[in-house]
Amino acid sequence: MVKIRLKRFGTKKRPCYRVVVQDVREPRDGKCIEELGFFQPIAAEDSQVSIDLDRAKYWISVGAQPTDTVKKLLNRQSAKQAK
Repeated sequence: MVKIRLKRFGTKKRPCYRVVVQDVREPRDGKCIEELGFFQPIAAEDSQVSIDLDRAKYWISVGAQPTDTVKKLLNRQSAKQAK
């Protein structure tokens, strides 16, 4: 099964995440199939999330399951682009 989930980067107490398409059996920070964007929770509100929505929609259409957190980020990104 393939999931769209977060892959952690950054240092201790300064997290930075990449939104990736990854096999469920891989570890959180392991090998990914494709990187779709990033999430920086410490950055300013307008530059926290950047995700390629076209690629995310493609992966969801072929059966990839986004995690709950990634669903929220996708909604935030799509609302940001709709403005």
